[in-house]
Amino acid sequence: MFSKLIHALIAFAVVLAPAAALAQAYPSKPIRMILPFPPGGPTDITGRAIAQKLSEQLGQSVVPENRPGAGGNVGLEIGAKAPPDGYAITLTAPPLAVSPSLYAKLNYDAVRDFAPISLVAAIQNIMVVHNSVPAKNLKEFVALARRNPGKLNFSSSGAGSTNHLATELLKVRFKLNMVHVPFKGSSPALVALMSGEVDMGTMAVPGAIPIVRAGRVRPLAVLSANREPALPDVPTMKESGVDDFVVPIWYGILAPAGTPREIVNRLNSEIHKALASADLKQRLAASGVEPLINTPEQFADFIKSEIVRYAKVIKDAGIKAQ
Repeated sequence: MFSKLIHALIAFAVVLAPAAALAQAYPSKPIRMILPFPPGGPTDITGRAIAQKLSEQLGQSVVPENRPGAGGNVGLEIGAKAPPDGYAITLTAPPLAVSPSLYAKLNYDAVRDFAPISLVAAIQNIMVVHNSVPAKNLKEFVALARRNPGKLNFSSSGAGSTNHLATELLKVRFKLNMVHVPFKGSSPALVALMSGEVDMGTMAVPGAIPIVRAGRVRPLAVLSANREPALPDVPTMKESGVDDFVVPIWYGILAPAGTPREIVNRLNSEIHKALASADLKQRLAASGVEPLINTPEQFADFIKSEIVRYAKVIKDAGIKAQ
């Protein structure tokens, strides 16, 4: 009996040995972090900060790689089709959950083609107007838009982006007629706002902080439950008279489906360690980014719930890809 137990334990150890060796040896070369949006935007800021910290911890470079296009879907497709060996990971944002309801055909499946690793961060959105717009707060802006149907326009970082959906929701809530002007990423949308090419826009707080502080645009409200510490004078939507209007941008890291579970667990552990570090926390907070963590299973469930939530938003607002 004892002999059989020993043999069973040896057999079990033999089965576990390759997995343990794989986790211990990984990574043995640089890791690509695919960023599905252009440089300079919130995805870029968040991804590069996390990549730098992971590089320090892993002893191998985690190399950010901007692959923008099609509202984030170019980068997501590249990430989905990368070899499932742990050497290509993708920083995703809400477009992962939005695109299935927005596009008739995608070259990847948001659930089937990825192995979720962890949520990593959330960023709040803020509504701003160009200084030439004669509205000092959200109430005045809504009244102005109602008096001028079809005459005001608004920017976004692309059809179906979180900032596009947020402004469309505002239109639905107050029955406003405004013209959508989509751009290929948050940086050109930001430039359009500062130059006055567009009248209004919803944008991520990190990109808004410097131009709001410099007086280049006028803030109306933050789309969060609480005021943004980096912009404490800007009211929330609820304080501006609009209930149930919290629209954050979340970020998470994915691996291709089929990536060994040992590698997914290792990356999850390293990401949590990075986000718990004081220096990365401080760096993210300075940019208006809130660290988040969860398990691969929790992140997978979150993605599925967000797909359902945004499907309703898109249907109610009648949004179509442009």
